[in-house]
Amino acid sequence: MKEPTTPNRRENYHHGDLRAQLIEATRQLIEEKGPDHLSVSEACRRAGVSTAAPYKHFKDKDDLLRAVALEGMQRQHRQMIEALVPLPQRSLARVSALGHVYVCFARDEPAVFRLMFGLSEDHAGHDALVQRGEDTFDVVKAEVAAYRGSDVVEDIDIKRAFQLWSFVHGLSFLLIDGKLSQMQLPLDLDAMLDDIGLRVMTDI
Repeated sequence: MKEPTTPNRRENYHHGDLRAQLIEATRQLIEEKGPDHLSVSEACRRAGVSTAAPYKHFKDKDDLLRAVALEGMQRQHRQMIEALVPLPQRSLARVSALGHVYVCFARDEPAVFRLMFGLSEDHAGHDALVQRGEDTFDVVKAEVAAYRGSDVVEDIDIKRAFQLWSFVHGLSFLLIDGKLSQMQLPLDLDAMLDDIGLRVMTDI
């Protein structure tokens, strides 16, 4: 009796699984080597797919990198929302938690973080990337307004949200560029975020 053949691993991929596998393999590689040294064929080998597989889902390497950036932005957004769940409404702790997620995401995934802010081309022309960035900033604006006691975002909330974002964005790059360790500057992240949050939110 003829034994049943074992399907090739590539044949077992569902459409979405293959795309996700390629994105994850690419994410791993750019964390190891940086996006400038990404080899699509190496990403294919790591994902266990043929070298033709990416072009069923992505136009080219830049399109694949944009997908990694978008997935990173979605993951960061999700982490922010999850961080808010256990915290009291309209509290400064919620504002600090958003900053904590932002900085820790950069620290944990520095290459993806850099990619999210421009290492792949034409970000401004990619509607999904722009929308996800706006969605994440909307979370910050809403928490700033809530701390002020309002369910409506006003100009003062946008101003304060931008100040907070500017601080954590700059701090994130100082951290992942190694500037803090080079200058031997101590970092108590939670205390710093609480202090900056209080100063911005109360205009101290």
